[in-house]
Amino acid sequence: MALQRGKAVIDKDVTIAQIDPRIYGGFIEHMGRCVYGGIYDPQHAEADESGFRRDVLSMVQDLQVPIIRYPGGNFVSGFRWEDSVGPKSERPVRMDAAWKSIEPNQVGLDEFDGWAGRAGSEVMMAVNLGTRGVEAAAQLLEYCNVRGGTAFSELRKQHGRSEPYGYKVWCLGNEMDGPWQICNKSAEEYGTLARETAKVMKRIDPSIELVACGSSSIHLPTFPQWDATVMELTYDVADFLSVHMYLENKEEELDNYALKAIHMDRYIEAITATCDYVKAKKRSDKVMYLSFDEWNVVPGTWKKNNAEPWIFAPALCEGNYSMAAAVVFGNMLISLLKHSDRVRIACLAQLVNVFGPIMTDASGAAWKQTVYYPYLHASLFGRGMALNVMAQVPGVTTRDFTEAPMLDSVAVMDEQTGDITIFAVNRSVSDELELSVELRGFGEYGVCERIVMRSEDSGAFNSAAQPDLIVPEQLASQRIDNNVCTATLEPMSWNVIRVRRTAR
Repeated sequence: MALQRGKAVIDKDVTIAQIDPRIYGGFIEHMGRCVYGGIYDPQHAEADESGFRRDVLSMVQDLQVPIIRYPGGNFVSGFRWEDSVGPKSERPVRMDAAWKSIEPNQVGLDEFDGWAGRAGSEVMMAVNLGTRGVEAAAQLLEYCNVRGGTAFSELRKQHGRSEPYGYKVWCLGNEMDGPWQICNKSAEEYGTLARETAKVMKRIDPSIELVACGSSSIHLPTFPQWDATVMELTYDVADFLSVHMYLENKEEELDNYALKAIHMDRYIEAITATCDYVKAKKRSDKVMYLSFDEWNVVPGTWKKNNAEPWIFAPALCEGNYSMAAAVVFGNMLISLLKHSDRVRIACLAQLVNVFGPIMTDASGAAWKQTVYYPYLHASLFGRGMALNVMAQVPGVTTRDFTEAPMLDSVAVMDEQTGDITIFAVNRSVSDELELSVELRGFGEYGVCERIVMRSEDSGAFNSAAQPDLIVPEQLASQRIDNNVCTATLEPMSWNVIRVRRTAR
């Protein structure tokens, strides 16, 4: 192991943006064991009176997730919202063609809304623009957001909900460019449908924000022309363009995997440029923001979508997140924060079991995967003003990347307390980095606190048998002089460096 040295400067005046708290959003889909056997299990010892697991809910509450996208995902392209309301005993059991599973509709709109409220989260609702369209979307919005006096708002009252749900963010379908999607469409077909749906929805409730589907993968041949076409058709009515990305170590090359969040940076920059091209073409003053409403790393070994078809709650997309995955995951969080001037909403996909930071098993256990902790740290300490970290560090070269910086980092200033939090990953698989960080223009800071996640085994993971094998370490606080903080970052590590004023 070699010791490398680098330095960085954080200047109070070199800001990125005020971070929208919704960048720490999550995602719950009717898929696999995310809902049934995940957040909801009436037979479990920890089940509350509504059938939701208290232990799982507590873990979600600790994350302070501000908004949760629901009910899909691919599921929404076949979603009949009417099936999910009214008396549970009268709800139909359906075949979900998206995941070739059985959907009993025992968790529906009202049940999920209650769970999200207990989690402290708003609901980001999605409408079906696959098998359905304008009329069903308008009726769902009427059911959810109109106070009363109309057919569907009165139906909600008959179902026991007198006050409207008041959902403010709505997704216009999901991944409609994907060949895997039920009733996927061309950009022209989808853009036209999304525009007309948006027009009607905003007439019903002008206060809502709408998310149009962008490219679901940077690897599809339609990228980025899909986004340009959809934007030309929806720019005047949409508030966000949706983007999705999952990073995977398919090649099983750890050094290359460690740098893969660079793809996320490039993706955001390409989509932003595409939106700005349409803005210029339309001579518009409006800025199109991004909703990165599906993002995650993929577990090294995971159960793909090849479960037995047409069963209830099959295990889909489940696997163990390693220490290396936690570093790449943390790097993706850093990418979101570095682009927080344009990324205003982001949703980790998903929260439980399906690529989940929280896992449960048939025995009734629940535990936190390695990726849970960077998500927790960012949500707790990443509220405020995002600041550039201007760093000079050695480069790393791999099969896909040449002289990529071994450090990636961003800082966040809490403007109420004055605390500065630096999120940093050492992306080298072999070398330590001694990093000196100079703070400019902030006043006097004298205390440095550190949280680190590291392991000599990059493949180590938490499990029901060893739920705390990989957990954060709180290092001893240190004094800093002349506003320069020095820390040694171990190879493949996630680091949270917090600096506080000498006196408040």
